[in-house]
Amino acid sequence: MGKIEMILDVPLFASAGTTITLGTVLYLTIVVVTLFYVTGKLKTWVVERLLSGSHVDLGVRHAVGSIVRYVVVSLGLIVILQTAGINLSTLTVLFGALGIGVGFGLQSITNNFVSGIILLLERPIKVGDRIEVGEVHGDVVNISPRATTIVTNDNIAIIVPNADFISSKVVNWSYTNRDVRFNFPVGVSYGSDPEKVRNVLLEMARAHPGVLNNPAPTVLFHEFGDSSLNFILRVWTKEFATIPGVLRSELNFMISTAFKKQGIEIPYPQRDIHIKSGSLTAGPVPSG
Repeated sequence: MGKIEMILDVPLFASAGTTITLGTVLYLTIVVVTLFYVTGKLKTWVVERLLSGSHVDLGVRHAVGSIVRYVVVSLGLIVILQTAGINLSTLTVLFGALGIGVGFGLQSITNNFVSGIILLLERPIKVGDRIEVGEVHGDVVNISPRATTIVTNDNIAIIVPNADFISSKVVNWSYTNRDVRFNFPVGVSYGSDPEKVRNVLLEMARAHPGVLNNPAPTVLFHEFGDSSLNFILRVWTKEFATIPGVLRSELNFMISTAFKKQGIEIPYPQRDIHIKSGSLTAGPVPSG
């Protein structure tokens, strides 16, 4: 034990009257790791236990849990440094070096960290939202200080830097709620009765369990196309908000079956070709 104490008391460097030993570094490492582990558990407890019984949605709970963790970590680091006997004024050298590092190569990290704080405070996006940023489409599952994790419909996790949400255009499909309206075009032949087509489309929409009754589905007579009468079926859904292609496919199957039973034709492109006959005039044939 005496030898271990001698090794731990070996001074590494001194600044402003504070001596940093190997034991100090070991103490700081153990306590800081413990602090981050405990605050992670604290965030989980706040999100899943403390606020789970309230009417606050999941995104707000995660934002509150993250802010609580950041505050506890900040206060804990100050207390740890003081209990380790480190004069906080000695950290000015470290902060100066960090400032130089930020100036040369840490701008993006700092930008992402500040952007993460803005996301948690303003909450333009939150955990559970369906968003589009650039070519990424998916659900937000985690917002960390540096990046946000988005899971696509193919169950692929994409890590997006937080700065992209501040500097780029973001489409949030569930900013207010999860109800989303989709427009599905449908074309029928010119011999079809528009009223009959509308009734069939509304009947199929109401029969689908994923289509909301309030707001109710509607049908628009969009235009007289080149080869068809074009309608738009407008439906609201919550269950299929993240997988509109599945809803479109299921409705198309139902509409196709109903059209066949009702004798409504789905047209194919047609073109009429008119050939205008002309006369050929024979000229003189040159001799020899």
